Amino acid sequence: MTITFRRPGLVCTDHFLDVPLDHAAPDGPSVRVYAREVAAAGKEDADLPWLLFLQGGPGYKANRPGAGSGAWLDRALRDYRVLLLDQRGTGRSTPANRQTLPSDPQEAAACLRHFRADSIVRDAELLRRHLVGDRPWSVLGQSFGGFCAVTYLSFAPEGLREVFITGGLPSLTATPDEWYRASYRRIAAANERYFARYPGDQDVARRIVARLEEADERLPGGERLSAWRFQTVGMDLGHSSRFDDLHYLLEEAFLPDGRLSDTFLHQVGDAVSFATHPLYAVVHEACLGNGMRSGWSADRVLAEFPQFDPHADPFRFLGETIHRRLFEEDPALIPLRECADLIAESEWPALYDAERLAATTVPVAAAVYHDDMYVDRDMSLETAAAIRGIRTWVTSEYAHNGLAADARVLDRLIALVRGEV
Repeated sequence: MTITFRRPGLVCTDHFLDVPLDHAAPDGPSVRVYAREVAAAGKEDADLPWLLFLQGGPGYKANRPGAGSGAWLDRALRDYRVLLLDQRGTGRSTPANRQTLPSDPQEAAACLRHFRADSIVRDAELLRRHLVGDRPWSVLGQSFGGFCAVTYLSFAPEGLREVFITGGLPSLTATPDEWYRASYRRIAAANERYFARYPGDQDVARRIVARLEEADERLPGGERLSAWRFQTVGMDLGHSSRFDDLHYLLEEAFLPDGRLSDTFLHQVGDAVSFATHPLYAVVHEACLGNGMRSGWSADRVLAEFPQFDPHADPFRFLGETIHRRLFEEDPALIPLRECADLIAESEWPALYDAERLAATTVPVAAAVYHDDMYVDRDMSLETAAAIRGIRTWVTSEYAHNGLAADARVLDRLIALVRGEV
């Protein structure tokens, strides 16, 4: 089914394709994947190369044109026909959440074993053949989308014309524990930067924690807000576009009588809920190790970092760390708790092939952000050294959202692949 619509400057076409839930069992159950084709107005009939965009996540739908798609899209449309893929389980693809997954935890966990980068890449290959036949296409991977791009290079390099990666070179060797150990250090550094800019927010955060310990403050979903869950609003500290938003949130935390304001509680409720992206919470750890069990790694490693206790002085926010406690407090995740436990204890196949990466002939360019809170710089550079011919640009000018913030990021990567810089 294809539907085309126009908006100023763009021509968009919807594509749906049924693909196997388990690509190793093509005759078994299927799921539907959705992708939006975008071309610049006046170029919709041109024979342009295709650029597949792989969104960060896991568990997030692709950006919508004109609704936060970011600076990169206009730059891409100068040279490419862009395909925005809602990775399986997200957006307009068959959703994977508490409403749609099997009620039996074992069945739900068995289903969710097919929602990592390996399945996403195989979906993309079916889409490529469906849309462009045997022609290879270009891929742009942001964050987790970059992880998927490295899996693509490992599993199906014949489908690739060139690859661009921003803030998303995964470790090929790190265990989840090693990944989180580095993550907590980066999150601590992000806290240092935040409170250096807003030193008065230390007192506000401590007052909020004290209030949550003594009073029953409820979020819009009806659940009590804990001090620990309040800490998780630090998830966005690694985005330049959202760094200051946390301060503006804290500015309106209290009413004159010392209660937390509805304004604050509603905004916190939106920030800490996984209702719009539950898949992120369920499979996040499973996407970190290259064929390893995670076993609630973020919880295990957190014990090594007592400075993240919500009552510690100074106070620190948490960042991109997924904890079992989320499945006890978030109404969107509570029904998936047993499923998440099974996922955490699962053994996983490898996502990357070091030998194929070392032998690849696909042109690859990657932006590595020097102070990225989400993806470790040193691990990224170690991986870059393992990918044949990759051109790596290390920059401290941008945060993790550099691709969305400035069209020059994609422009630089295209120039690197073309040998222009």
